[in-house]
Amino acid sequence: MKERPGNQLFDAYFTARGMREVFCDQGRIQAMLDFEAALARAEARVGLIPQTAVAPIEAACQAGHYDFAALGEAIATAGNSAIPLVKALGKQIAANNAEAERYVHLGATSQDVMDSGLVLQLRRALELIESDLAQLGEILSAQAQRYVATPLAGRTWLQHATPVTLGMKIAGWLGAVTRSRQRLLELKPRLLVLQFGGASGTLAALGEQAMPIAQALAEELKLTLPDQPWHTQRDRLVEFGSVLGLIAGSLGKLGRDISLLMQTEAAEVFEPSAPGKGGSSTMPHKRNPVGAAVLIGAATRIPGLLSTLFSAMPQEHERSLGLWHAEWETLPEICCLVSGSLKQALLVADGLEADAERMARNLDLTQGLVLAEAVSIVLAQRGGRDTAHHLLEQCCKRAVAEQRHLRAVLGDEPQVTAELSDAELDHLLDPAHYLGQAHTWVERAVAEHSALTA
Repeated sequence: MKERPGNQLFDAYFTARGMREVFCDQGRIQAMLDFEAALARAEARVGLIPQTAVAPIEAACQAGHYDFAALGEAIATAGNSAIPLVKALGKQIAANNAEAERYVHLGATSQDVMDSGLVLQLRRALELIESDLAQLGEILSAQAQRYVATPLAGRTWLQHATPVTLGMKIAGWLGAVTRSRQRLLELKPRLLVLQFGGASGTLAALGEQAMPIAQALAEELKLTLPDQPWHTQRDRLVEFGSVLGLIAGSLGKLGRDISLLMQTEAAEVFEPSAPGKGGSSTMPHKRNPVGAAVLIGAATRIPGLLSTLFSAMPQEHERSLGLWHAEWETLPEICCLVSGSLKQALLVADGLEADAERMARNLDLTQGLVLAEAVSIVLAQRGGRDTAHHLLEQCCKRAVAEQRHLRAVLGDEPQVTAELSDAELDHLLDPAHYLGQAHTWVERAVAEHSALTA
């Protein structure tokens, strides 16, 4: 059979296979059919429909029975995916059991099927994202500890500042991952809830059996029964999308840092190499940060998708026209982009390559200027802040003008040598002795990660 046109060319780069399976046509259809099967079981439990109707309905609730291309064509006329699917489901059941067909979709509305099906997909998506985030946290925790004492230039406004450590930088990435994991845990009870309200949200068609059926349906699907249907209250989905946006942004920060550290002029940290990875079609020497590109790309694309979710929140009355429709592909696409970003982040973080010698050389590019603050602080304690700051400023200017190391200039300055010995100056001009609380920040980030993982 001829394949339908699709957007699969870039999937392997931007999307994890497991996530694409969740949100492929089969995944969408099966989730809705799972709702229909669970509805039949719930209504039989309460006694609304005969128990004999359940097995025929369940047997027909297999996505493989349906022609996705035909359903796609029908959606264009029906206005949503549930209407043609329920119709096809009824025909499938009637072909084997006309009596059971009478009880399909009883009391539900199209949006119940689609929203609850989406929640089932999001539960699977959450499992994938949480697993990858936990794994990424483990990797970053190990890398932060590995490089806890490896100095490199801190950079503010893209210029050399005072020294930091690579472990401290990685700990920053780790902290963001841990906070995202915490956010996902917090929102799960709000997100993983049933949608079941019938035509206008009252479940009037089910009479006095409405609430028992709703509770039974939630139990069948292992979802929480919310305080009321949420057909046009979309905050749950937007909250989830927003957290995914935060994850993408944090991973984008990781990718941006690595790509800058991989620049030829820095050459301090690298993505792992592999045959054919990061090459150029014309320049044999290139080693491009192809993993970081995905992280930055996802962080760039997702805010626009999030704006669609936020724009779609003011939905009309009890059922929306167009705004609900705007969500259908938006949230799944966010999930897919985050999955691809996580996949690349795992590869990058696990195989991270660091050149400590290059970091040390780069720290000395300004010939000691990055440690002027260390000397100034000590002198300030002995002769006043303004005096010390002005003196060091002049020494730094002289070092640049004369193209000399700051240590040599300071050693020739009587106002400095009167207060600081050669040994003290050597100590102050050693980056390893001016790392502040870098070690502590690593310990704290690792501990927070470990506490969440335990």
